[in-house]
Amino acid sequence: MTTPRDEAEQQRLNHLHPPNWCNPTPVARYDLVILGGGTTGLVAAHAAAALGVKVALIERHLLGGNCLNIGCVPSKALIRTSRLYAEMRNAEHFGAQAPADIRVDFAAVMQRMRDIRARLSRTSSVHELGAAGVDVFFGDARFIGTDALQLNGGTLRFRKALIATGAQPDIPSIDGLVAAGYFTNADVFDLTELPRRLLVIGGGPLGCEMAQAFSRFGARTTIVQNWPLFLPREERDAAQLVSDAFARDGIEVRLNTEVVSVRVDDGQKIVHLVSDDYHSTIAVDAILTGTGRVPSIDGLGLEAAGVDFDRDHGVHVNDFLRTSNRRIYAAGDVCLERKFNDMADATARMAVRNALQFGRQRLSKLTIPWCTYTDPEVAHVGMYVRQARERDIPVKTFTVLMHDVDRAVADSEEAGFVKIHVKEGSDHILGATIVARHAGEMISEITLAMVAGVGLRTLSRVMHPYPTQAQAITKAADACVRASRERET
Repeated sequence: MTTPRDEAEQQRLNHLHPPNWCNPTPVARYDLVILGGGTTGLVAAHAAAALGVKVALIERHLLGGNCLNIGCVPSKALIRTSRLYAEMRNAEHFGAQAPADIRVDFAAVMQRMRDIRARLSRTSSVHELGAAGVDVFFGDARFIGTDALQLNGGTLRFRKALIATGAQPDIPSIDGLVAAGYFTNADVFDLTELPRRLLVIGGGPLGCEMAQAFSRFGARTTIVQNWPLFLPREERDAAQLVSDAFARDGIEVRLNTEVVSVRVDDGQKIVHLVSDDYHSTIAVDAILTGTGRVPSIDGLGLEAAGVDFDRDHGVHVNDFLRTSNRRIYAAGDVCLERKFNDMADATARMAVRNALQFGRQRLSKLTIPWCTYTDPEVAHVGMYVRQARERDIPVKTFTVLMHDVDRAVADSEEAGFVKIHVKEGSDHILGATIVARHAGEMISEITLAMVAGVGLRTLSRVMHPYPTQAQAITKAADACVRASRERET
């Protein structure tokens, strides 16, 4: 059931933590020491090294962090293959014949994922960092003062430091779960055999993405969410479209339901559920927990560094990403509520500029898009309507349904919409939600407009190649232009 040490895995390890690696001899004092070699740490290391300063990066396990090893990259590789199987089964919908015998080779699916992960690991390798002038250390580091770290019995001194240790799975406290065994994103990608029956605990982005993928591979999949809805951040009509897709894929969704205990009986996991005082059980072969992540702060010696933190929110930072110790900054998942890879990248660059170049860039000024990669995808940027109303901002929403977009019809991908919210009486974009097969790609146009201060009416003049699904954005912009003319008359 666990990942074999094949050529791809060996290649990944050679890139991300070579077995024969010897830590360099540290210099007297580094201009910047970075704790953590995930996306945040890698981006920060390259950005700082490009300034010509002396940089050290410390990683406990593997470079690349969650995104490369146990997050974005492997999950999207699985999602792509699962989509192919879904399309084969639905071939008649596209005017083709479904193959007579569709058999999922799950071992091959996982091998493809490992090959992709190994290939992409090259850009996160110790060799790339070394070529950039970064000293790479492996080991457990902890602060022993306001300007020093202890690492493997030695000491690294710094002028500035960046905490970029990321986050780890938040394991729910459920009686019997540990004894029965479970997966998180940290080890689910080690599977080589498909579970016949899978329970996913948690209806957030991770749980939804993996539930749909495994269901399409053939696992009988159930999602249990203790809230009355899943994808709780998103607009309800967006989540409903995902719910409809899950129903078509045969996923059972149990909302407002709590897992209270797990036991093993005759080789299967018996899960006890409670929903509105109604007790029930289901039998599964595997459990995946997807209830979120918590900041990785254990063992860092933050007290010795004078860095404020708490277990739920991680390292405390101000709007410039500086901690309570003026020498030390933090970025990425260890200190942010929104734990996205693009946030890790953006805040890494911000922290380096603020720490080393006397920058004054503010976290609160970032325009942050995100996407849940279900099918259809759900992407969002900026405010939701409820947030605008909470701030007493009058809102006008322009909505275009994907079944009114030529390319979506031609692709048989009509489920979804583009919603763009503007301030009433203007074309100032407050936010947008897109539900579509390619929502993650489409949201970038809205994000760019918001960052550049471009109004929605201006987007009506942006030419798109015909036919593309991004035509939906033009249609929304055209509607904004018509509304403006009506106000003027």
